[in-house]
Amino acid sequence: MTSRERVLAVINGDLPDRVPLDYWGTQEVTEILLKHFGVGSSQELWKALHIDKITSVGPKYVGPKLKSYPDGSWEDMWGCRHRWQEYPTGRYDEVAYNPLSDVETPADLEKYRWPSADWFDFSGVSADCEELKGYATTAGSIYFSYYYAWLTGMEKHLSDLALNPELARAIIDRLTNFQVEYLSRLFEAGAGKIDMTYIGDDFGMQDRLLVSLPMWHEFFAPSYRRVISLAKDYGLKVFCHSDGSIRELIPDLIEVGIDILNPIQTKCVGMVPEELKEEFGDRLSFHGGVDNQELMPFGTPGEVEKEVLHLIGALGRGGGYILAPCHNLQPVTPLENILTMYETAYEEGKYS
Repeated sequence: MTSRERVLAVINGDLPDRVPLDYWGTQEVTEILLKHFGVGSSQELWKALHIDKITSVGPKYVGPKLKSYPDGSWEDMWGCRHRWQEYPTGRYDEVAYNPLSDVETPADLEKYRWPSADWFDFSGVSADCEELKGYATTAGSIYFSYYYAWLTGMEKHLSDLALNPELARAIIDRLTNFQVEYLSRLFEAGAGKIDMTYIGDDFGMQDRLLVSLPMWHEFFAPSYRRVISLAKDYGLKVFCHSDGSIRELIPDLIEVGIDILNPIQTKCVGMVPEELKEEFGDRLSFHGGVDNQELMPFGTPGEVEKEVLHLIGALGRGGGYILAPCHNLQPVTPLENILTMYETAYEEGKYS
């Protein structure tokens, strides 16, 4: 099987020749692996690790020039200001300025310059899909809670849901309307060549949901239905990302139409692989699972091997599982643990 055939078999409920493998890692980790294998490109790295990478395609930004600042920070198309935050083991892009932190009414939103799908050139999407046709392809990164928090700050985002619901609905409507128009053009540009779309908001903490189920139903479910319905109109599968303890939300995610659930953080309350497979495995495929909070950075190669075998047996029983770390591999992760994860999964994940 090709990598694309292997991934699509899992998503379509068929049995592949082996458990597919995906790669998520920071740029620092990628550079370490490129050096280790003596290769110069991502695709060469994927081949070295037997990765069945889910690749992404998108349009070219051609909108208004985005500002950059002397301190190295920069502005995105939403007007949020970002900067690199340095940590002892690497760096992350973090939002340093929330442009809508002071808005109080829907009328306040009229004064803001919202992004437009006209700011993108979709003409190269089809050709990009052709270049990656050996791999499963996803198009569109859909966020509602994430973008809300970037625009207003996390505290205001969450408090708006409870204390200013009219404003919350207005902001989410703005986010949804843009994404529906953007995705319509993107899916049309890649029609017949795109396999799935990505929707991601972190609704879980370590031990419970970040927002209540009634709030999720009121504020987010309608938007999820709109974009997922659009994706289904183009024959796409829906890859859904939500960190944390989200077991309580999974039935609702299935009801609105998701097909693949990521990242399966097994250290979080309720995210027991065997139980998830038993309860939802006939309606969902699973992606991720390999713990990146404790196991990959601090475990031994033997412990990594044991957990990979456990996940293959639990989530991969009868198909329906793509093995990957449950977050980007971090620079603190020993190289030997990364190699052990992929080598074990490749050697022991065969179905025939």
